[in-house]
Amino acid sequence: MHNPGKFAALLRDDLTLYLSAPGAGSGGQAGGDPKPGGWNRFMIVTNEIDVLIERLRRADARFRGEISDGGAGRAILLEDPSGNVIELFEFKKD
Repeated sequence: MHNPGKFAALLRDDLTLYLSAPGAGSGGQAGGDPKPGGWNRFMIVTNEIDVLIERLRRADARFRGEISDGGAGRAILLEDPSGNVIELFEFKKD
């Protein structure tokens, strides 16, 4: 499902910056309700999200909710040691 105006991707050389409105796409649905500090985050795109999640769980990483599956792919929110949010994202496979 396409939501005009709720998502943008900015490209420059090898950098892609994804911007999405609150609640937009799978990342906007991951992690339940926003906590203090909001949902501002950066995204790490991976081709093997399940492998990455398992590796991080073995290292006692903290996640905000469970993996969501919708929009353009699958996502989960990870908290770094300072509580900053990082979105792990995998595009849908064809």
